[in-house]
Amino acid sequence: MNRASAPAAPAATHASPKVLMLGTEPGGRGGVATVVSLLRQNGLFEREGVCYVPTHAEGSRAAKVGAAFKGLLRTLACLARRPEVVHAHAASNGSFVRKSVLLALSRASGAKTVFHLHGACFDSFIERSSPLMRRWIRHTLEKSSVVIALSSRWAGYLQGFAPRANIVVIPNSVPLPPRTGAGSEPGRILFLGQVEPRKGIYELLEALALLRERFPYVHLAIGGQGELDRVQRRASELGVADRITELGWVTARRKAEELARASIFCLPSHAEGLPMALLEAMAAGKAVVSTGVGGIPDALRDGDNGLMVEPGNVASLADALGRLLGDEAERERLGARARATIEQEFESGVVIGQISAVYQQLRQQRHQRS
Repeated sequence: MNRASAPAAPAATHASPKVLMLGTEPGGRGGVATVVSLLRQNGLFEREGVCYVPTHAEGSRAAKVGAAFKGLLRTLACLARRPEVVHAHAASNGSFVRKSVLLALSRASGAKTVFHLHGACFDSFIERSSPLMRRWIRHTLEKSSVVIALSSRWAGYLQGFAPRANIVVIPNSVPLPPRTGAGSEPGRILFLGQVEPRKGIYELLEALALLRERFPYVHLAIGGQGELDRVQRRASELGVADRITELGWVTARRKAEELARASIFCLPSHAEGLPMALLEAMAAGKAVVSTGVGGIPDALRDGDNGLMVEPGNVASLADALGRLLGDEAERERLGARARATIEQEFESGVVIGQISAVYQQLRQQRHQRS
């Protein structure tokens, strides 16, 4: 194992693309769409001759089926022009099925293939799959020229499941925003992500209830979509409904504004890949409280550039948040260290260089065998 925004439209189709990339609509919502948009905006597509084909779109079932069918046709058309590398961004369930079939077709055409895993629950997907599906998952991983994992923990899991897979670790990239003089609002905690139990939102509400008397000014801003009605009901039961602002889905510009306003970023997840929202908060120089799940420990080091708590432990979460709410100097120290971590390890230019190195290696292998 090696360690190697505004919505964007798909790249123009190259007459003979060097790299065919497959994934969700870049202008859509969610972490994968953000990752793809950043790769495009920061020069990977132009640098490597990438032709991007969306194979998934948000919306109704009919819209998703239509996007998958259109993506299949466009992929076949691109494969006819013999790309050197096919790079698929994949997660679990339907995403895996679509991409695994397209990667098999790509290998049949003679292309080198890259399976880029983003799914936070890919281990659960494997465990609940039938024996036949598990064999297909293992086959897909081991037949791919390279499997990109977002963290060393995910790489270790995948290597254990598919021992013959060629796995490299390349984290998600994040732009480093300019330093601003805008001050944060005392007591404002920001949560960004899908509003669902997996993200720890209900533990965060309970922690807020424990903190409200000690910190009368504490306030939670929730950015994202999902179980907002249920969150409101639970907040009312806990007596903290007046301490919550639901932001709904936030655009890239609004996200930057909300990060500037926040004193603390909190994402107490139960399962993750390597969450873009956490990396963006660190890049913005925010003190972060999160959990040691998925790829988070590859970025967040407890006591050094953030605070880490056990998933589902409300008391520990409240203690960590209380520690930061009451100590401005500690918030500033952790935020500065978080930003330095992004600059050194996760900044877009660093990650794009690692992906380009993978492409170059695969091209050399392909040319040596031709």
